Amino acid sequence: MTAYFWIKTAHVVFVMAWMGGVFYLPRILVNLAEVGDEPAVRARLVLMGRRLYRFGHIMFGLAFVFGLVLWLGYRVVSSFPTMVAPGSGWLHAKLTLVVLMLVHFIFSGRWLKGVAAGRALPSSTALRWFNEAPVFLLIAIVYLVLAKPF
Repeated sequence: MTAYFWIKTAHVVFVMAWMGGVFYLPRILVNLAEVGDEPAVRARLVLMGRRLYRFGHIMFGLAFVFGLVLWLGYRVVSSFPTMVAPGSGWLHAKLTLVVLMLVHFIFSGRWLKGVAAGRALPSSTALRWFNEAPVFLLIAIVYLVLAKPF
């Protein structure tokens, strides 16, 4: 059972690291939309965004691997609690919301790549609204994990 808690701890830590990127990358896009024609600032923001996007993908990958072990680890280690059982509909709902969060993150990365290629961004107001979407997804995900309502 100790291995289960270490794996769960690693999963939560990597999810938290990924969430940092999910929250901050759209903020970099807002700054890019507002910077105007200052090439040095623009280049620095694009560089920061690229590094954050790469970091976010690595953190998501590690969180995914540890999450997969948590989900299917009972097949390898008999002391792992199973999450594949009746009453685990919350897990499917959570995974759906996580996929939506990943899509949001990928959209941010595509916009960042577009800026590097010279394409325009949406308005800073639209990007600010886009920046808030993960907060609501995170609230729903945390609720599903803690309450396991169905």
